[in-house]
Amino acid sequence: MITLTKEDSGLWVATINRPEKAGSLTADMLEQLCVIAEEARDARGLVLTGTGKVFSAGADLDAAKAGLAVSPLWERLSGALARLNGITICALNGTVAGGAMGMFLACDLRVSVPGAKIFYPVMKLGFLPQPSDPKRLAALVSASRAKRILMAGEKITVEEAFTWGLIDRITEGDVLDAARDMAADSLGATPEHAAAIKRMIG
Repeated sequence: MITLTKEDSGLWVATINRPEKAGSLTADMLEQLCVIAEEARDARGLVLTGTGKVFSAGADLDAAKAGLAVSPLWERLSGALARLNGITICALNGTVAGGAMGMFLACDLRVSVPGAKIFYPVMKLGFLPQPSDPKRLAALVSASRAKRILMAGEKITVEEAFTWGLIDRITEGDVLDAARDMAADSLGATPEHAAAIKRMIG
């Protein structure tokens, strides 16, 4: 239920294709995403997107009860994304929640359709967030806003997230086309040039 398309430009597009379950992830799906992110060192860019009205609600409910909610696979995925030299973009076709926040935060850029929401209900559910997520979130939006999401459990609209810097672009058009547009300069450069600039930014 994860599909991978390798475009001629060097852009890889990984799609969570489970709209009937709000893009929720099983252990097998999460493992597939990990492998894609690890192999994408050969790509010039990687876009993560979904189908339907939700990007991903995080762990599948049954899988979460079986232990997926606290699996090291989540951190493996976000770490692999953060280490890539090519540009990484999360293209939200809809709401992102729960464990899926890790891959969302680990990407270089985030673009969304209007009306989507962002939330991470770890406090309510009694879980800790993935280890690297709080710092990545705070670095993007400030410590107090990170606490609003993680401790107060607020559901943030992408429109508000845009004013915070958590969302980089909101598009009325096709979100994947918007992601391709954002990646165009990096895809047109040499991989070494793109990687050098990415390292300089930190």
